[in-house]
Amino acid sequence: MNSMLRIITQLAEARTELRRIGDRTHDDQMVHKEATVREILQAVQRQGDKALLHYTEEFDCQTLASEELRASGSELDAAYQQISKELLNAILLAKEQIEEFHRQRVPKSWVQFKDDDVVLGKRYTPIDRAGVYIPGGTAAYPSTVLMNAIPAKVAGVPRIVMVTPPGLEKTIHPAVLVAAQEAGVHEIYRVGGAQAIAALAFGTETIPKVDIITGFGNVYVTLAKKLVYGTVGIDALRGPSEIVIIADKTANPIHIAADMLAQAEQDAMAAAILISTDELVAKQVQAEVDWQLRNHSRLLLTEKAIAHYGLIAIVSSLEVAAELANDFAPEHLELQVAEPWELLERIRHAGAIFLGHSTPEAVGDYVAGPNHTLPTGGAARYSSTLGVETFLKYSSLIQYSPVALQKVASAIEILAQVEGLPSHGESVRQRLKNENVDS
Repeated sequence: MNSMLRIITQLAEARTELRRIGDRTHDDQMVHKEATVREILQAVQRQGDKALLHYTEEFDCQTLASEELRASGSELDAAYQQISKELLNAILLAKEQIEEFHRQRVPKSWVQFKDDDVVLGKRYTPIDRAGVYIPGGTAAYPSTVLMNAIPAKVAGVPRIVMVTPPGLEKTIHPAVLVAAQEAGVHEIYRVGGAQAIAALAFGTETIPKVDIITGFGNVYVTLAKKLVYGTVGIDALRGPSEIVIIADKTANPIHIAADMLAQAEQDAMAAAILISTDELVAKQVQAEVDWQLRNHSRLLLTEKAIAHYGLIAIVSSLEVAAELANDFAPEHLELQVAEPWELLERIRHAGAIFLGHSTPEAVGDYVAGPNHTLPTGGAARYSSTLGVETFLKYSSLIQYSPVALQKVASAIEILAQVEGLPSHGESVRQRLKNENVDS
């Protein structure tokens, strides 16, 4: 029986297939979907809670009252009793690791004292309100709660607001509620989809307007984030997950297959790609993927991802493998090679890089510490992972003495004259005139 996971040996064909996979989110229905999202945004902006409740009933099949939007204190307390001790300990371990990593990345304000009493600097301050979107409904993602909320907490954001779709009987998974409390979330609302993004962007009677929205969801959530950008800040536009694995003859095919399926099981549009210099490893991985898929609990979804967006490319060298990986700019990149740190020098574009044979991508998803909210769809060429910096902004600090102003006055006046802005020059002349009078 033919495998659904293709092997390609021609470099030109590999490039073509990688481009196709990279463009997989381009949808002929996108214009229609964007029009639907615009309608939802406008309705929430005009009608507030009324629109939220309407769309929650329409899309999530849950009938809520306004007072049920926010998770109650008793619900939050009960969540701790509804999860196992082992799960709580796993959440606490992940929290500790993530918080420790992000505390090392907090930028510091600074000032520099130059000649003539000139002072320059940067002053970092947290945003006032952060909104965190957590996908949900039939699934639970406590790790995503930790990854989004902890950097905001470490940055010093005084109000962290979380939204997530309601599940059956209006519930939010207790692991999500526990993770949110441990991560420092202040308010939790049971609303999802584009309507939740609208509520965070514009505010409603119940849900406060925020300054930045982070997190990922389906295409409607992504389009909503795109359309509200400018009214609020966003972390990024995130698409389906993806992994590229570069492997040589030292790699274990069983491990590679498991890592590819770990990516594919998340979404029918997830991409799982192996670039190998060893033909035997490539063929063994192909067979192993088929074997591990046989009794997979998410078989249909995972098979669809592998069939449409799974790929094995055999290349002549690790240099070529690195070139292909850089062109794709993957969200996750595993270097399952004998000398990963040496190969790392050739990698320019990747959201997170996992080095060596004992570092599965799952480590980064849950407990390593670095954030798993990463750039997708080639965005690693120009953007970075979510972090403390996402929730901070800086102000420039500038102070000039009269002596320092005198030294640059001529340059300012010349530039202002060229740009046709006479009052710029006059603002300097008036100060120097006053300084001369005072002296």
